[in-house]
Amino acid sequence: MLLSDFGVPSDLGVWLAALLLVMSLLVGVLGGLIGSSLGTMRLPAMLMLGVPLPVAASANIFVSSAVGIVGSYRHLRDGRVKLPLVLIIGVPAFAAGFLGGYFSNQAPANLLIGLAGVLILWQGFELILLAYRRRRGSRSGEPPEDALEGSEGQFTVARTIGGAGASFGIGLLAGAIGLVVSTIRLPLIIRVLRVDPRIAAGSNLFIGMTMGALGWIGHLLHTRTDVSLLVILLAPAVVGSYLGAKFTGRISVNLLLLLMGILLTGSGCMMLWRAATSLL
Repeated sequence: MLLSDFGVPSDLGVWLAALLLVMSLLVGVLGGLIGSSLGTMRLPAMLMLGVPLPVAASANIFVSSAVGIVGSYRHLRDGRVKLPLVLIIGVPAFAAGFLGGYFSNQAPANLLIGLAGVLILWQGFELILLAYRRRRGSRSGEPPEDALEGSEGQFTVARTIGGAGASFGIGLLAGAIGLVVSTIRLPLIIRVLRVDPRIAAGSNLFIGMTMGALGWIGHLLHTRTDVSLLVILLAPAVVGSYLGAKFTGRISVNLLLLLMGILLTGSGCMMLWRAATSLL
């Protein structure tokens, strides 16, 4: 049974639409909590459910950007979006996101998805190890090696140039495969610029919102958009992101780092699985 049987202009099945709606709500809650649109979970889930890659990529980057608007409002209101981070990390990502989206039809999709999976998996392990080291240090009574609470960043020349350059490269990859990849940019902000994870979460979501919009415009120039799919994904994702963002400031840094790491690891595995199965 298709949605078109009920007068909706879409080839999606009713059960597939229901699954996508529930999935989008859950991903939205988790993404709002850790300051990421989590398109890295939404995209492979859509691909595994049979949505074609060009359609899924275009819809995913649009929803990721729209979700960022709602989540960013909450983070802005609570003072977790910082201008220096938006300028240093965001501006290179904005330009690269548009370029990646515009040239996405010339890139080998499976290779890009696999590369994104490796990067996301690695960053997930990094954050889990960081949370473990901080917890072990607090139990022994020693000050944590990464004193991040309340830190708004260390903007030395080397850290600033390194962060901006890495953000540009991440943006190209993101735009090409229809992802905002906030999950890769988030550990970059924390580890390189030494920012409190809660501030990093808010600033990162704001950056992802803008970059996603530019990437989607790039996709729109050569990819047909499934409007019904956008509606199915967007509404629950927006609601979930707002709910998740409400609780970001209420949990400890260690718990937030651990949750980020677990979600990144899961997202990386999903991306690698999608890339591997498409080659078989």
